[in-house]
Amino acid sequence: MQTRFIRSGVRGDAQLRPARLAWLIAVLLAGGAFAQESAVVLGEVAVSAAPTGTLPTRSILTSVDVMGAERVRDKNVANSWELIGQMPGIQLTEFRLGAESGKPSFRAFNGEGYINGIKLLIDGVPSNVNSGNMRHLDMVFPLDIDFVEIVRGTNDPRYGLHNIGGNINVGTRQGGNYIDGRLTYGSFNTRELQATLGRESGGFAQNYFVARQDSDGYRDHSKSEKYSLGGKWFYTSDSGALKAGLMARMYNHEAQEAGYLTKAELAADRNQSPARNGNDHDSRDMQQVSAHVDYQIASNLAYAGKLYFNSIDDDRYVTYTGVSTINAARQRRFWNEEHTGWTNTLTWRASSFLAVDGGFNVERQENRYRRYRYAFATPTNFSTPVTTSNDDSYTLNNFGAYLQAVIKPIDSLKIVPAIRTDRFSGHTTLNTTGQTYALQDYGWINQPKLSVVFSPMPAFSIYGNWGRTFQVVTGSRGPAYLTPGTATLKPSMNTGVELGTKVRLAERVEARVAIWQQDATDEVANLPSAGATQNLGETRRKGVDFQLTTNLTDKLKIWASHSIQEAKIVGGYASGGNSLAGKEVFSTPRYITNVGMDYQATADLRVDLQGRAQSSYYIDDQNTQGKYGGYVLFDGGAHYAITKNFGIDLQVKNIFDRKYEYVWYDNFFWPAGSYQPMFSPGPGRAFYASINLKM
Repeated sequence: MQTRFIRSGVRGDAQLRPARLAWLIAVLLAGGAFAQESAVVLGEVAVSAAPTGTLPTRSILTSVDVMGAERVRDKNVANSWELIGQMPGIQLTEFRLGAESGKPSFRAFNGEGYINGIKLLIDGVPSNVNSGNMRHLDMVFPLDIDFVEIVRGTNDPRYGLHNIGGNINVGTRQGGNYIDGRLTYGSFNTRELQATLGRESGGFAQNYFVARQDSDGYRDHSKSEKYSLGGKWFYTSDSGALKAGLMARMYNHEAQEAGYLTKAELAADRNQSPARNGNDHDSRDMQQVSAHVDYQIASNLAYAGKLYFNSIDDDRYVTYTGVSTINAARQRRFWNEEHTGWTNTLTWRASSFLAVDGGFNVERQENRYRRYRYAFATPTNFSTPVTTSNDDSYTLNNFGAYLQAVIKPIDSLKIVPAIRTDRFSGHTTLNTTGQTYALQDYGWINQPKLSVVFSPMPAFSIYGNWGRTFQVVTGSRGPAYLTPGTATLKPSMNTGVELGTKVRLAERVEARVAIWQQDATDEVANLPSAGATQNLGETRRKGVDFQLTTNLTDKLKIWASHSIQEAKIVGGYASGGNSLAGKEVFSTPRYITNVGMDYQATADLRVDLQGRAQSSYYIDDQNTQGKYGGYVLFDGGAHYAITKNFGIDLQVKNIFDRKYEYVWYDNFFWPAGSYQPMFSPGPGRAFYASINLKM
């Protein structure tokens, strides 16, 4: 049995001390109607009501946000990670340099690439590359997305590697009978075609997807061409006890890179591409194949397994500065990664009071990284490298296992204790010398966890969680591997705690408030692509989140969120002779805000408006180079159904044509004493028109 419901929610926050927060929670608990779980849903999401199968995420974990398909499929974006920016508390790091475009993050983990703290899954399949970056997310286009589910904090025991601050699971369409197509033309000569087909009959379901996107880009020398193909084939037995299938995706992206601008270049022409970047470009191929099995062994016992293979071949040519004395500024970076893995889950629903869930995963990574440096030229001449700074073949093996129980001693109380453990092994071979070195020996990494949800009356839920996650250093050389001169490392252990409440204040008003903190030991800022590593030491991330959703009428929905956060180094190492203790972790904004509105003006016409904002942030570890990166942006659209099968969309992005930039502090590619911020400007106002076909 399945039911469908519609909620729109967002998370937000006010800068409250614990005592004031406790007062606010008490006020919220005094009113309301019904709020059974702590998850918040944006849009329409299918929920299984059957007491079988594996345990759904939003019924066992305590800080979950889910965004339904109708918030996604009609959006025009250059990259799919932009869609996740609609969700509460999400920071978008927008490089926007060809295929290296950006990624989402949250809980005061930034998207710089130094501390990749968020696990990515696509249809439940682990999908981070070795460094933790989320490049495989680009394979999924809006029309094929069914939902996006975010788990925040340290209490999810199902995943280990990269699951430091939480995880994002992007679920795609499965089953059904439909034909959907979308044709778009817009600013910067953007052309996009998406088409998807679903057929289901006699227990066999097949889904297909194809997309092509071409654009001249909003800056000079920023043309982009990409396509994605996908297929899903599933069989369900007559009894429904067995569901098994195969998913396959492939993706190609060919893109020019406009390059970073100095402050003077930005002021002169923010859409320019400097002459030094005239030969910069990227060619990226990715594949993902996975086999899925769900089997109801008995009425109270269920198994779920996934066998997967991910690959990426990325060939990037990039120039950082025009300084003639530094060859390191002109590089070719060539990644080849193949990840093979197997995840397993066994769920025993012993009674209405107890369910036990456990499983294990194995993953084997076979990777190679080559980095070449080139002599000064304008533009860079990438024909003959002057040095080879990396040619490394490296493996990473991970075994992880977990066990959790869902205990309901009374109907109003749910207690979820859990434990997870992980172990890693591997080696790297420096191909220029033939020397082989072992991975750091972290031993068994144990991670206890606990979640509690209490609903003393059908007006609200109050929840709390505590848990530990970990960071291990990745890359192809030291400190990830014990190359000469590399010190031994312990895993960085993150201990997080959260207290919150979800409440229905009135029939059409729902809110969630949470306060959280996450402490890490021995944290490392690590950028494998540049071979840059810095020990940060002890860090503390903390924040307060507030979400409010209102369905003012049957036609009008409004939501808002505000998240205040802070990431500081508590006991830091010295940087440039100065202690980092008390400094903020670079590139982490102090607040993130989202607002949105949906209005069904008539049966055929719907209009929407979304806004997001984030504060400026320090760009260097010593917090001395100023703050950058803040913005307030609004997007809007009108959607008109001409017939039940045919409609048109008109959308405007960055309605007020605000100027904003991604900014980083370049202390790699300038001579000492000349370090400076470098800018990648975001796009200005843009218009898009789409034709939609549904059958």
